[in-house]
Amino acid sequence: MNTEQDLLEKWRELPLDKQQEVLQFVESLNEQKQSKQTELGQRLRQIRNKIIASGVPLLNREEIEKELVSRRGSLQNIDK
Repeated sequence: MNTEQDLLEKWRELPLDKQQEVLQFVESLNEQKQSKQTELGQRLRQIRNKIIASGVPLLNREEIEKELVSRRGSLQNIDK
């Protein structure tokens, strides 16, 4: 069995929350190899990973737009 198959087999045996942790770890490894990141970018990724680890779902584009409108206190036409 090769390394990829071995890893996949072990990953499938993990509970869902542990699978998510593994995915987050692999994602963090990929982020480290990316070209230089600003300190702010690194901090934002850390915050995002904490949110994901907590189980709170991330907002989609429409939910973000609704949140912006509600915080600004008025209806706005957001063109994207």
